[in-house]
Amino acid sequence: MAGSNGKQKSVRNMVLSLGVTVLAAGGIYLFVPHEEGDPDLPRVDYRVELLTARRAASYPVAAPQGLPDSWKATSVRFQGDDFDAWHLGFHTPDGEYAQIEQSTQKPSTFLEEATQGARETKVTQKIGDRTWTRYTGGRYDALVHQEKGATTVVAGTGSFEQLTQLAKALKAE
Repeated sequence: MAGSNGKQKSVRNMVLSLGVTVLAAGGIYLFVPHEEGDPDLPRVDYRVELLTARRAASYPVAAPQGLPDSWKATSVRFQGDDFDAWHLGFHTPDGEYAQIEQSTQKPSTFLEEATQGARETKVTQKIGDRTWTRYTGGRYDALVHQEKGATTVVAGTGSFEQLTQLAKALKAE
């Protein structure tokens, strides 16, 4: 029976080792700082890309003027070789996302991507001198304005009130 006593000791030692390892991992977890809340997204300066887009695009490129500083620009790009595609993304004051998308791409294709699958509703609203159509049901809600040669989409996870605020601030040159 000497062999079975050795097996019991090795099982006991394995269980003790596992317990010590779990305690050590738990201690490390408790004392390592954890990030709470949303990550701090860096603010981007989009002035250079905006100037480039306005010089190169075949349509008046829109960007907001007069938005509060609590609206943080977090992404920007202009792709002149891809239907003059303009994108400007914002982190809203309450942690939502809103973006401006413009393109000369075929509207049906562009709208599917820019609205993340939202569908046109019969609801329209006048903002400034433009009539916008509401889109809902996808990942984003959206306001869409189509004019000769280009489509403008204001979309995101924010409320229609926030999307309207962003659309009101748009100035195109």
